[in-house]
Amino acid sequence: MLDVPISNKLVGSQRCDALIVGGGPAGLAASIALRLRGLDVVVADALVPPIDKACGEGLIPDSRRVLGELGVDLSDGREFSGIHFANRNSGRKDLVNGQFSSGKGLGIRRIDLHRRLLDRAEEVGVRLRWGARVDLGSGSGITVGGEVYRYRYLVGADGEGSRIRHCAGLQSGSLRSQRLGFRRHYQIAPWSDYVEVHWCDLGQAYVTPVSESEICVNAITRHRGLNFNSIIDSLPHLAAKLLGHNSVGRDRGALTTTRKLLRVTRGNIALIGDASGSVDAITGEGLASAFREALLLGEALGSDAIEQYEAGHHSILRLPQAAASIMLAMDRWNWLRDRTIRVLARDPALFSRLLAVHVGDERLIHFAATQGARLGIQLLIPNDSDDAGTHLAYRNQPPPRQPRHFKLTLSGGFFVVPKDLEDTSHSTQLLASKPV
Repeated sequence: MLDVPISNKLVGSQRCDALIVGGGPAGLAASIALRLRGLDVVVADALVPPIDKACGEGLIPDSRRVLGELGVDLSDGREFSGIHFANRNSGRKDLVNGQFSSGKGLGIRRIDLHRRLLDRAEEVGVRLRWGARVDLGSGSGITVGGEVYRYRYLVGADGEGSRIRHCAGLQSGSLRSQRLGFRRHYQIAPWSDYVEVHWCDLGQAYVTPVSESEICVNAITRHRGLNFNSIIDSLPHLAAKLLGHNSVGRDRGALTTTRKLLRVTRGNIALIGDASGSVDAITGEGLASAFREALLLGEALGSDAIEQYEAGHHSILRLPQAAASIMLAMDRWNWLRDRTIRVLARDPALFSRLLAVHVGDERLIHFAATQGARLGIQLLIPNDSDDAGTHLAYRNQPPPRQPRHFKLTLSGGFFVVPKDLEDTSHSTQLLASKPV
């Protein structure tokens, strides 16, 4: 268990109001939010910028608004108008665009986003300790680069494999999914004004424009033994677009998870970003959630009321994790994927309304009241051509893969998929962590 210093014992070689362990986007955003509230903030990370990581590199409009509140300059990148779903499976082609209802998203390379956050943190006076190993086991307290630090608050922004979470005894919760993600950049002018999500039996690939001459392609799978090329090869339409174009920079891979924790604070310790719970990368909500958490943390610790952060944190992840459950069920059950995207392709306005809920532009309760029955009927009572196509496509699959009779219950406006539809049998045992 982590020894927790208290506020009236600020003694030692180094002192600060808030010590943030982890200098990724979540840690830097938190440091800016806290510094703007007048706290003396130190960020410590064993890595040295520029810090890169496998990432979809797309910011939804809400993320741009939050970063604007923090004063972060986002002049890099390329804007996009919404999300495109493509499902070319089972002999069909179902395509649908959903447009953001307020503002545009921004594709920006991870290292460029990190650089912009770093510039803003330096501008507001955050103390940054790069290349400094954090030791949590010292008898005299936490050490950063060999120096003892005393603090009022300790913030764990050290990612999915968080040591702060483990040492603070905040591990309790559930790991709902684990998948592998791969990222590659291509030197090619974007062909679409949308982030494209291509679905196939092996997983998904999504394409984000990050400049006028470059795209970011991410591939995600729950199957062991696959790599980036395996997934792209199973998407012939996308593979043809990428054929003959040069990749740029280094390929990256990471574990993407959906994790829910029972608590994210203990005493004067708080968790943020993936350390505090996570959503599968297919939702595009990882960074967005972290930036919302940073604002909440700034308000809470700025008022010396860490309990406000605990109370508000759950609501930030609730909707993204519900979306992750639905999309992971679509990933696991091909017939559910086909039927869902087919319904949305027939009704693009409905997809745009769902997207508005997803990014926070429409209240979930309002969507449920006005569109919930419409969506449910279309999903549960397909038309004749859908039904015939489903039987043809799945007649040769083994029994567990056959469409089954089950109950989709409406909870908070979302159709809740039974837990046995979510895939856990192929979860990888790899652990994702970074030195801090």
